[in-house]
Amino acid sequence: MERRDIFKAALVGTLLCASPLAAQDDKIAIGVAIPSATHGFMGGLNFHAQEAIERLEETYPQLEFVLATAGDAGKMVNDIEDMVATRGIEALVVLPFESEPLTSPVQAVAEQGIWVTVVDRGLSVPGIEDLYVAGDNPGFGRVAGEYFAENLEEGDNIVVLRGIPTTLDNERVEAFQAAIDGSGINVLDMQHGNWNRDDAFNVMQDFLSKYDDIDAVWASDDDMAIGVMEAIAQAGREDEMWIVGGAGMKEIIKRIMDGDPMLPVNVTYPPAQIATAIELTALGMVSDTPVSGRFIIGSQIITPENAENFYFPDSPF
Repeated sequence: MERRDIFKAALVGTLLCASPLAAQDDKIAIGVAIPSATHGFMGGLNFHAQEAIERLEETYPQLEFVLATAGDAGKMVNDIEDMVATRGIEALVVLPFESEPLTSPVQAVAEQGIWVTVVDRGLSVPGIEDLYVAGDNPGFGRVAGEYFAENLEEGDNIVVLRGIPTTLDNERVEAFQAAIDGSGINVLDMQHGNWNRDDAFNVMQDFLSKYDDIDAVWASDDDMAIGVMEAIAQAGREDEMWIVGGAGMKEIIKRIMDGDPMLPVNVTYPPAQIATAIELTALGMVSDTPVSGRFIIGSQIITPENAENFYFPDSPF
């Protein structure tokens, strides 16, 4: 029986205590393919991935992990192919750099009987993976959109920065648009900032040059929010608009705690979700615990009143 077929059962919501199976002659190799730490969120995600791997290798000596980070989709594809060809992985945990370019390569892995866990950025074809772990992307967009609808007036103008073209970005934006539908808020423009500070800075500069009246910005990501704030500051328009990012970067949370009017709220989307994905996959490899299905981590709004609960000064993000 192929390993990916052993665990076809409903996903449990919490990790259960499980004893490792009898020791085996050969270690079970789990590949972990994630984007490089090119910005704050990914820096936090890389940190949590490495921490989870170290902890799990100590807990389960029959496991070994192959971690690869990539700065583009092409390298990630090569990394995954190498894991299969030379390391003999029995499971793959992958956070796709982009959805479309990774879909066929990951599908090829699954077709070889290798367990597949997809994290955060979904593939373009549904159902390839055995397990999907992510933040609540529709909830992320909805929570932000509801704040805009409740705190802006009919006729107010906003601009939107999108992330990298992925299924999760589509889910966020669609939910945001649904939440503001009927509010009378005008979306002046919407461009991809690619979850990157420099790209967001350039996009926001363009927005500022084109539009004299902007009341708020949905940056949809804290790294992009930093770039947006830099562009606004250079234009001297800090008093004209406020910004909502997302993911809970500690610098942003501290400014919310301090009552910065430019950053009234934030929306959670934890980079530690990669640790959850790796832990669930490992548990499936060493026990009979059912771990297939979907594990979604809900999004919450962070306000000055509760920001202290989300502030972790020692975190890398």
